[in-house]
Amino acid sequence: MLSYLADLEAYFGPLRLFRYITLRAAGAGLTSLVIGFMIGPWLFAKLRALRARQSLRGQDEVGELAKLHATKAQTPTMGGLMICISVVGSTLLWARPNVYVFTAMLVYVGLTVIGFLDDYLKVAKRNSAGLPGRWKLAGQALLTLLSVCVLMAFPESAARMRELWVPFYKDVLVTQMPFWFLIPFLFLILAGSSNAINLTDGVDGLAIGCTVTSALAYMIMAYVTSHALIADYLLISHNPQAGELTVVCSALLGASLAFLWYNSHPAEVFMGDTGSLALGGLIGMIAFMVHQPLTLIIVGGIFVMEAGSVILQVGSFKLRKKRIFRMSPIHHHFELGGWHENKVVIRFWILSLIFAMAGLATLKLR
Repeated sequence: MLSYLADLEAYFGPLRLFRYITLRAAGAGLTSLVIGFMIGPWLFAKLRALRARQSLRGQDEVGELAKLHATKAQTPTMGGLMICISVVGSTLLWARPNVYVFTAMLVYVGLTVIGFLDDYLKVAKRNSAGLPGRWKLAGQALLTLLSVCVLMAFPESAARMRELWVPFYKDVLVTQMPFWFLIPFLFLILAGSSNAINLTDGVDGLAIGCTVTSALAYMIMAYVTSHALIADYLLISHNPQAGELTVVCSALLGASLAFLWYNSHPAEVFMGDTGSLALGGLIGMIAFMVHQPLTLIIVGGIFVMEAGSVILQVGSFKLRKKRIFRMSPIHHHFELGGWHENKVVIRFWILSLIFAMAGLATLKLR
């Protein structure tokens, strides 16, 4: 919205600054941070008043972990609403509307609704079951189809979004991905990243802290993708309109920092599936639209570790009747091994930052 002020520079010269992505990205990050701090206390008080508490698994399900997390029983959930309001509000204010921004917001809001329904069922029924997994996957599949339809409907994105770029290779690998590959490929990215962050959200501050580093990495990638000289120098895909995703990532970064303020140990609120499903889907969608989907495996290394530990644990138990880890996702393995929750979180944050820097390094290593 504010970007259109640049069209009035003939009347007041400094308004041309609103044409620059860097200025609007900085404004978006600051605005989402302020919105988060403004509405956070009020929203969390409402959630406590409504007794929107997350149902934790009992000792019969998770054993010693139930004792370690016993103090979290009264903590409200659905805090992801704060992140959503901050990100969407800031994006609408600072980003210049285009197909990429619209698609990102479509996926983000859609997954927020799915996550909210899951959290609502958990709160209403007072159990940890929530929305059945098949319905979550169905919702993610529907959003994948809608996203492809939107991106294919606009000439400026139709051809570009069928290109496949991979790390460490300086040219486009596939110029026209067929739809039979494009749709399941995007679904794998959306569902994979969405569910991976959902699995990571198990201790105070872990998922949102790792989201901060991922948002920062993709904010840089979105910007260099839109910059002709930098993109040409790095031999990566150049897409001027995808630069607006820099603003979206900055808004996500600001909102995540605001939420981390309240979610740090001991957490005043949990994001719930309302936050985790949507954050993963948004990051996955942005990664796809800036032609860095496979780089997400590196940037989101912590999320890959968390999801991979669950897959390995389930597979091992089904095939060998033996567990690899004390408990999965892997952050619980370290908790049960004697690490304090804060130590687990801070060490995973460090790894997340290293993974993000490694992902950014792939832009040059081609």
